[in-house]
Amino acid sequence: MLNQFSRTQILLGEDGMNKLTRARVAVFGIGGVGGYAVEALARSGVGTLDLFDDDRICITNINRQLHATHATVGHYKVDAAAARVHEINPDCVVNTHQMFYLPENADEIDLTCYDYIVDAVDTMSAKLHLAERAFGLGVPIIACMGAGNKLDASAFEVADIFSTSFCPLARVMRNELRKRGVGSLKVVYSQEPPATPEEDVRTSCRANCVCPPDVSRKCTHRRAIPGSVAFVPSVAGLILAGEVIRGLTSDL
Repeated sequence: MLNQFSRTQILLGEDGMNKLTRARVAVFGIGGVGGYAVEALARSGVGTLDLFDDDRICITNINRQLHATHATVGHYKVDAAAARVHEINPDCVVNTHQMFYLPENADEIDLTCYDYIVDAVDTMSAKLHLAERAFGLGVPIIACMGAGNKLDASAFEVADIFSTSFCPLARVMRNELRKRGVGSLKVVYSQEPPATPEEDVRTSCRANCVCPPDVSRKCTHRRAIPGSVAFVPSVAGLILAGEVIRGLTSDL
């Protein structure tokens, strides 16, 4: 019967679509990268999605985050993303978690219930802990390295982190993962050297923060506020989702 996934089924077959329907995928970080990953997973027919993020949508997110519009400013990102997923696939089960993954709260999450994990967070401690736990549990995971301060969407590659080059975040991750005994981690990374953002006080989040008072993690707390565009994090997110779909249907 013709449905919203008919064009996908032409390529993956009925067995492939059934595998995606039964799959449960966790996406950590629902921002510029994670939001596009969620979108592609939903449009591919993944049956259950768990979304992890504690941020609300800021007006400065509109330039690059799929669920960010003037109508959703102030909404929790996980809620806006979940609403969008249900408009795409009403049958998709979406579990929203208004939390920021850290080693301190990691025990609240059972990673073994997921068929695949997408790491789209931007905090080093969270990325390392997710990678270490997933590796130890044997749960497939793919992580995005730095997408901020980049302008060349064609520079992304998929590789094991121990085969990466140029990316400063990947270099630090490699060293730390070795110390933790993590032998591999699939990543999406860019070979483009990061640009140096030119922060203007007139448009700076640091000087003109519009976050609600109850937001726990504001841009003003960051060491540096990266620049970003619409076409770089989106590509990274779509690559992440493509690797997940390929992994979930790899034995076809």
